[in-house]
Amino acid sequence: MSSGGDAPGMNAAIRAITRAGIASGLLVKGIYRGYEGLINNEIKSFTTEDVSNIIQRGGTILKTARSKEFMTPEGRAKAYENMKAQGIDALVIIGGNGSLAGARIFAEEFDVPCIGLPGTIDNDLNGTDSTIGYDTTLNTIVECVDKIRDTATSHERIFFIEVMGRDAGFLAQNSAIASGAEAAIIPEDSSNADQLEQFISRGIRKSKSSSMVIVSESPKCGAMYYADRVKKEYPEFDVRVSILGHLQRGGSPSAYDRILASRLGVGAIEALKEGQRNVMIGIRNDEVVYVPFSNAIKSDKPIKKELIDVLGILSI
Repeated sequence: MSSGGDAPGMNAAIRAITRAGIASGLLVKGIYRGYEGLINNEIKSFTTEDVSNIIQRGGTILKTARSKEFMTPEGRAKAYENMKAQGIDALVIIGGNGSLAGARIFAEEFDVPCIGLPGTIDNDLNGTDSTIGYDTTLNTIVECVDKIRDTATSHERIFFIEVMGRDAGFLAQNSAIASGAEAAIIPEDSSNADQLEQFISRGIRKSKSSSMVIVSESPKCGAMYYADRVKKEYPEFDVRVSILGHLQRGGSPSAYDRILASRLGVGAIEALKEGQRNVMIGIRNDEVVYVPFSNAIKSDKPIKKELIDVLGILSI
């Protein structure tokens, strides 16, 4: 199943899990709409033909949903009954933090072997260098920022560009470096300094025809918040906002995400054959690794301070 937010490369993972399972003599079933589909018994046997011609497609052919009912003991009990009635012995869940947290609870309550694949654009799961969909989304953001810079330069404007990431600043920080932005405002910057003040004092000079600031999404301090501050505190600057929104999630997965998803999908089946349970399949130093759910979903995956320093040096 795929669960939570969609991510480019999920289909490549579905394909790999299905074909690796069949190659190992296993019966593979697809569960539609994540945990909600497990509760509603939306389950179909998959053959190798079911996953043909999907590796290049964005989104997920299994659909995805967020299930409030699965958060209740009654909902999970119903999901377990459907699972047993279908003859399902183990689950492979492609998703992010919330999806793997749900798998952990389910596994503990019903002693079900669960294997997780890190499918999230946010790259916020511990124990893996990258998550499925992150590379594609990063490239999409950079492409958008490159285009926005054209108009920013033409009009000599400051653009605040808001990107996704939930509580993690990986997309904002790395897209800022890759696109030559002047600053990134991210939740991991723990200096307690006013990040806007730092940007204004460092990044805006007459020698620059445009300034780009990448802002990690936040309900309180997103791109609109910082743009409004500049308008009030520095009225001499021409400011615009672009919130990239859900276009970041779409599109054909990059080669890296296709390869990553394929390796992790095969790794999930290998883990089941080895008797592994309640682990996420990750990638570390280009090696497939097994990460206990408790480690994968713990909060605050660290972002390297080196990345913050690199952007600061290069934005002068």
